[in-house]
Amino acid sequence: MNRILLSFCAGFLATIVFHQLALEALHLAGVTPRAPFDLHGVPPFGIPSVLSLAFWGGVWGILMIPCIARVPGAAYWVVAAVFGAILPTLVAAFVVAPLKGVKLPLTGANIATGLIVNAAWGLGTAITYRLLRRPVSS
Repeated sequence: MNRILLSFCAGFLATIVFHQLALEALHLAGVTPRAPFDLHGVPPFGIPSVLSLAFWGGVWGILMIPCIARVPGAAYWVVAAVFGAILPTLVAAFVVAPLKGVKLPLTGANIATGLIVNAAWGLGTAITYRLLRRPVSS
């Protein structure tokens, strides 16, 4: 249970920090018009978009951490970034967007944005998980 909670917290926090800072960098570079830390409410409960996204980042964290846990050495970090770049991006584009009735144009900028912000999330989740699971010393 502790691992599940830590995985969720790592994914949640990585969304707020790593994902959103990567989105900010791309926004400032003019790659995407989408700004970070979107506080507009999303249906059905009107939760701010960034918190909804962070919740789902936590769910993805629960899925990702067991998948990468036994990867040795530096490959751990690479696999975390690749997992983040590929799986959440594909699900967002081909499952979530159609369910919401959103047509995402498959432009280079949109693809790059999805891959970059989600790779940042994956790496951030791995880093945050490792930091959270360390015992606190006095």
